[in-house]
Amino acid sequence: MGLICLPTWPCAALPLRTALANVALGLSAWAPEASATSPTIASLWSLLLCSLSRQEVLRKEENHPKMRVIRVGTRKSQLARIQTDSVVASLKALYPGLQFEIVAMSTTGDKILDTALSKIGEKSLFTKELEHALEKNEVDLVVHSLKDLPTVLPPSFTIGAICKRENPYDAVVFHPKFVGKTLETLPEKSVVGTSSLRRAAQLQRKFPHLEFKSIRGNLNTRLRKLDEQREFSAIILAAAGLQRMGWQNRMGQILHPEECMYAVGQGALGVEVRAKDQDILDLVGVLHDPETLLRCIAERAFLRHLEGGCSVPVAVHTAMKDGQLYLTGGVWSLDGSDSIQETMQATVHVPAQLEDGPEDNPQLVGITARVIPRGAQLAAENLGISLANLLLTKGAKNILDVARQLNDAH
Repeated sequence: MGLICLPTWPCAALPLRTALANVALGLSAWAPEASATSPTIASLWSLLLCSLSRQEVLRKEENHPKMRVIRVGTRKSQLARIQTDSVVASLKALYPGLQFEIVAMSTTGDKILDTALSKIGEKSLFTKELEHALEKNEVDLVVHSLKDLPTVLPPSFTIGAICKRENPYDAVVFHPKFVGKTLETLPEKSVVGTSSLRRAAQLQRKFPHLEFKSIRGNLNTRLRKLDEQREFSAIILAAAGLQRMGWQNRMGQILHPEECMYAVGQGALGVEVRAKDQDILDLVGVLHDPETLLRCIAERAFLRHLEGGCSVPVAVHTAMKDGQLYLTGGVWSLDGSDSIQETMQATVHVPAQLEDGPEDNPQLVGITARVIPRGAQLAAENLGISLANLLLTKGAKNILDVARQLNDAH
């Protein structure tokens, strides 16, 4: 295949979506059978979308010579700051003419540390205060761990970007005296800490000789509890968080899907913005990673259709290969004794063209991604809904209803 050069854009004077439609037609003519998620096409899409969206924003910058300050909201924890810094660094590289100011704040989930997340009963534990600041125009965008964002957002907000996913799996961190062990080789009745019903349900089923107990706090706090107290033999944490903190050396075991499937959106960062703030939507839209976006749309559609959340054990695993999006989803009883798991797949193709102009309701599961082929997004959403329906026909609703009742009663 010859090299495609993309120097300057003669279509840059056109509206963004019109230019994209022209580009889509060119790509389709060049490779009509290619998948939206093949490495070549995905790379081309990322390059095209980045160039076009950046030029839209840069033209607006030229019309406003005074440097604009973009305020970025985040939680106060060290991990949240690291994640936000990484997003801001990407935006600074794309838009050197803009200035970014980080505004950190505490959320309900950060303040209530003596109760398991599943028992607090608040759907927006780590987002409500940040969304309040967004609503009052105190910040222009907010960086979240995508797994913290509910599948149904307030109507005035949307996820304007989903960044490239890091390792989505869970990792086991062992007490210093058990370094070198695995969950399977830990002594009988060893206590393993986790704040997640999803992890506890799956791991109790897989490792019945262990006991699982809730542990709260940010990563620093949980690691300190593990190392300085004798209560826990190990704790379970998201591998992506440990990697971002630079603590890969603490990961004693990675839990693969056959041991523990991960949470919806785990490992990805989401950028939440005001739904009608087109300038900021254009600004952050270039951060969308096509593969991560499609996987997370499928996962979030699956969870939303099941009406799941942190109060019930629901988990997923997704993969993209040769234009096929594979989604595995499961539900468990609280003790892991009852479960249903199934896998489905969908083909995702680049459409012949993109519609010109804004759509009435561009959001899918709370995500706005006008610069990613709409057909691919719908295919991913339909995959999630279809898998959820399959599980529901096999009794998932009863399992989840009982899990909610038991969780509420204890």
